[in-house]
Amino acid sequence: MQRLPWIERKFHFDIPPGWLYNISARLAGTEDRLRFLVQHITEEEARYKPDGKWSIKEHIGHLGDLEDLHLQRLGDFVKRNPMLSIWDVTNSATEKANHNDSSFESLIDTFSGKRKQFNDKLWALDDEAHTFQTLHPRLKILMKPVDMATFIAEHDDHHVASIMSIGQREEHHVTH
Repeated sequence: MQRLPWIERKFHFDIPPGWLYNISARLAGTEDRLRFLVQHITEEEARYKPDGKWSIKEHIGHLGDLEDLHLQRLGDFVKRNPMLSIWDVTNSATEKANHNDSSFESLIDTFSGKRKQFNDKLWALDDEAHTFQTLHPRLKILMKPVDMATFIAEHDDHHVASIMSIGQREEHHVTH
């Protein structure tokens, strides 16, 4: 089965704001999943770039890089902006960051600190902000904060699955 690229993923949201508790737990759990996935991977294996695509370290670094956009988008809800801030489709922050030169600990700690800040600000939104809908610029659909949080959790899952896939390839590459 061919894996669907993230950019081709479609979303339909009808999530009640009260689901924020569940989604927030998913967001908070990404750090633990990352730590679990890399516990037996060497720094060398984590730099492996299958088919020239991102390495495990670059996937982790990318998650941390995007937290700045997520925080900015929370501000869009607070300001009642008609559209969420636009994502840099080139992922230039990740491409320029040299994440392969950083340790797992550093990459995950950076991600974790930013994610905690995001979750704290998400919970600090007032009730009116939690029901406000604004347009996602790429998806062209309206989102509430809980929808955006779900979108982020799905994005986390996409990169966790990518890391798992690389780990399995690397394991297969090393043992066979």
